[in-house]
Amino acid sequence: MGLEALAMDQKGYRRGSFQSSTSDEDMLEIAGASLDFSMADDDPPLDREMGGFSSYNGGGMNGTSTMMDFLEEPLPGVGTYEDFNTIDWVREKSRDRDRHREITSRSKESTWALIHSVSDAFSGWLLMLLIGLLAGSLAGLIDISAHWMTDLKEGVCLAGFWFNHEHCCWKSNTTFTDRDKCPEWKSWSQLILGHGEGAFAYILNYFMYVIWALLFSLLAVLLVKGFAPYACGSGIPEIKTILSGFIIRGYLGKWTLIIKTITLVLAVSSGLSLGKEGPLVHVACCCGNILCHLFTKYRKNEAKRREVLSAAAAAGVSVAFGAPIGGVLFSLEEVSYYFPLKTLWRSFFAALVAAFTLRSINPFGNSRLVLFYVEFHMPWHLLELVPFILLGIFGGLWGAFFIRSNIAWCRRRKTTKLGKYPVLEVFVVTAITAILAFPNEYTRMSTSELISELFNDCGILDSSKLCEYVNDFNSTKGDDLPDRAAGPGVYTAMWQLALALIMKVFITIFTFGMKVPSGLFIPSMAVGAIAGRLLGVAMEQLAYYHHDWAIFSGWCSQGADCITPGLYAMVGAAACLGGVTRMTVSLVVIMFELTGGLEYIVPLMAAAMTSKWVADAIGREGIYDAHIRLNGYPFLEAKEEFSHKTLAMDVMRPRRNDPPLTVITQDSMTVEDVETIINETTYSGYPVVVSRESQRLVGFVLRRDLIISVENARKKQDGIVSTSIIYFTDHSPPLPPSSPSMLKLRSILDLSPFTVTDQTPMEIVIDIFRKLGLRQCLVTHNGKLLGIITKKDVLKHIAQLANQDPDSILFN
Repeated sequence: MGLEALAMDQKGYRRGSFQSSTSDEDMLEIAGASLDFSMADDDPPLDREMGGFSSYNGGGMNGTSTMMDFLEEPLPGVGTYEDFNTIDWVREKSRDRDRHREITSRSKESTWALIHSVSDAFSGWLLMLLIGLLAGSLAGLIDISAHWMTDLKEGVCLAGFWFNHEHCCWKSNTTFTDRDKCPEWKSWSQLILGHGEGAFAYILNYFMYVIWALLFSLLAVLLVKGFAPYACGSGIPEIKTILSGFIIRGYLGKWTLIIKTITLVLAVSSGLSLGKEGPLVHVACCCGNILCHLFTKYRKNEAKRREVLSAAAAAGVSVAFGAPIGGVLFSLEEVSYYFPLKTLWRSFFAALVAAFTLRSINPFGNSRLVLFYVEFHMPWHLLELVPFILLGIFGGLWGAFFIRSNIAWCRRRKTTKLGKYPVLEVFVVTAITAILAFPNEYTRMSTSELISELFNDCGILDSSKLCEYVNDFNSTKGDDLPDRAAGPGVYTAMWQLALALIMKVFITIFTFGMKVPSGLFIPSMAVGAIAGRLLGVAMEQLAYYHHDWAIFSGWCSQGADCITPGLYAMVGAAACLGGVTRMTVSLVVIMFELTGGLEYIVPLMAAAMTSKWVADAIGREGIYDAHIRLNGYPFLEAKEEFSHKTLAMDVMRPRRNDPPLTVITQDSMTVEDVETIINETTYSGYPVVVSRESQRLVGFVLRRDLIISVENARKKQDGIVSTSIIYFTDHSPPLPPSSPSMLKLRSILDLSPFTVTDQTPMEIVIDIFRKLGLRQCLVTHNGKLLGIITKKDVLKHIAQLANQDPDSILFN
């Protein structure tokens, strides 16, 4: 009963819901349907070598026109995959080993072959260099454009409209305290009315802010809808699925890259509660996939390509946070399925080149890779671990709450009419966000600037409200200011931050998952940073007014600088991000690379672990895994244990009352028989047996390879007719002299399919699927073929035992 495929109705895809015709197998085949993009050349293929998809509908076949000598040359298209199929890791790896062996053996024959061998070995590093350069350049472009367009909502620079607020005021002679009020920068009310004070000016600025926000977000959603439906969302759940071996054509194509880059700038500038960090991973992976086409080694091998995409993901995080090592660890911990040592070194190199490129562009003009780089100099005290752990608990609770609410909202979007109006949804959410954000200066500024302000440690020259303390000291030692009483500005800031926290908590639930590029790192960090700063200021004031309390007396004397509120904001940001994504090691490394604070590793580790434990106690899945499950991607989670006592015979098909397994015999079926089987079934492959009576297993043949081979033989090989015998053995079977020519298809037969016996425990079967990346596994009893288990059967079985709907494991 080979691997079943699902044909998807293309119209259904456009509406965002798929209509499946048959059930089963992790391969939904869109037989040659070009997705919504009407762009013939966007190699949506994650591989282009297939010489056109062959769709086999009823009677006729229309396929490739290229041809081979049937016994020697491999056919174009044989060994490649349909869209929405899972790759066969074992086959891809063995093909790469064969290719490598051949190059090595030839390199001893001539100098030219030796040069080819060296260039082949070097091509991986060259590819990493190109990915790093391209990803770094695009990240710089996105940063600069987003910064400029965010400021455009509030005003314009007269010295040159292409300057953002900060750059506009660089040449100005204003004093340090008035650095934001330079004459070259005009708000919209100053430009239109000639003055910036008064109620009418405020209303005009408010109106312009909302109009620009709506314009940017509408442009973003219309571009995504019209040109690249795959450019929406964060992209990390899909990249995890692609790296596990699934094929989604066009997801990493050049149209997706172009539209995602443009719309990411628009979405971030519109002031929606989203970040650019997750989508930058998608952008970097698009760069990696497109550049793979320059090298045959990666273009023709899906498993090798996924190694490159793992490294590209590392480069993406490297430029998103200016954290090269954090990027490598993020790829290893969060997105990669198969991560050999060689990929680790290459990821490291790609992340290094990407960070170096971004540093050369210097998008923020402060020689840093991120907007919110900070440095703290004060050590922390052991007793402060208590508030840090409290922040960890808050992060875990917020993470679990966010995942549940967001998944419930996204499920509602999928199952109700809401999903049919993506433009209206984006319009409404942007309008609500902009209207609520403008009155509060902490929500009006871009989220990255907000985080930067919250992380900031107050110095003598800081003019922000958060730093309006009562200064009653006479002398200061350098930059270290003693703890001081909070002034009225700090209290106002606390109220505004509390309101900003409530708004961010709720609005992010509805924003993540809309049809615009949306990352989750920055909003999660903002929620944590606000909570952390509030707690930090509270602790600071407590220590100032009650320094004689037992908990403070040992280490916090009057006039000392004991507590750094910015550090609490940083720990809170890490806790909330950990609660939502369930990252641990990579999160801590990203945070200390961001802040350059090596001595704060312990507080960060404590908060990250606490938030993970708390969030895991409420719900096991991180946000990306939850979205993978919601979308029904065939992803086998490597982290989860399988504890049930079922056997292979309980999961395999055919079941007791099903029709028998569809098989092909090794030397007794005609071309017509095979075509009939292909026509009447939708399976993605068929076991080959010695004969129907014996059911002794010979091998496994893929439907796609069969279609292409038979079709080409009919076109190109003389004497092949419907009554020609197909044989998979070394020697042709004895036949009467009058019979037509026979067709030998041994070259497309997999002679070593994975088999288990019917008594194999399912936990071992699942382990084999995970570790080897199998598409299917055959079940035998005493050497006779009994049935087949596909990846989709395994996923359905796991879903059933977890009391979930097994039919949700389709690609929605």
